[in-house]
Amino acid sequence: MQERDGQVARALEQSDLESANISDAERRLLEYTRLITEQAYKATEDDVETLRQAGWSDDQIAEAVYIIAMFAFFNRVADAFGLEAPNFSDMQAKKSDNDA
Repeated sequence: MQERDGQVARALEQSDLESANISDAERRLLEYTRLITEQAYKATEDDVETLRQAGWSDDQIAEAVYIIAMFAFFNRVADAFGLEAPNFSDMQAKKSDNDA
């Protein structure tokens, strides 16, 4: 399980949904997440219907949108005040070490 989770995390870090070992329903939700994050104004009812066809309920879709919106809010507030994640430089150094 941990190996699968690690592979999924690496694929998602690289925005590589195609190679991520996730279900089709999860892939559709992450594609929708990208759409809402980057171009929410382009979202249509057909996009929501695609999620329904993948098995997501309206309550689950709404919850996903709320979470996406909260992250956008928090990121904008942090950017506005110049905040960084605690130990951000340590995380970047570890990532660089892992990439080597």
